Amino acid sequence: QVLLEESGGGSVQAGGSLRLSCAARAFSTSSTLLGWFRQAPGKQREGVATIFTVGSNIVYADSVKGRFTISRDSENTVYLQMNSLKPEDTATYYCAAGVYRSGWSFLRDDLYSAWGQGTQVTVSS
Repeated sequence: QVLLEESGGGSVQAGGSLRLSCAARAFSTSSTLLGWFRQAPGKQREGVATIFTVGSNIVYADSVKGRFTISRDSENTVYLQMNSLKPEDTATYYCAAGVYRSGWSFLRDDLYSAWGQGTQVTVSS
């Protein structure tokens, strides 16, 4: 079972930046996707960005395109650089590992079987 541990959350004013990190331990080569999701109080969890563990395919939610950047290193630590943050970005952010399925949206959360505990991001206006 892949173990995921997020870090880097915090509080920032609108327009500011934060960088989230997620260390993947006991990582399985069958996990082909590493993604970031978020959930705000009273709202459904939504996919933010995902990156393939092989190759360089990356997918972003429309709401974060141009502001967030996902990346990973050779040790399967995945990062989410968040710039130009808005109050609506306030949420608990989760890292997840999953397996690609042809024809499925890469940000469907049921593609992901391993989840981190989450890290809080709060953006004030």
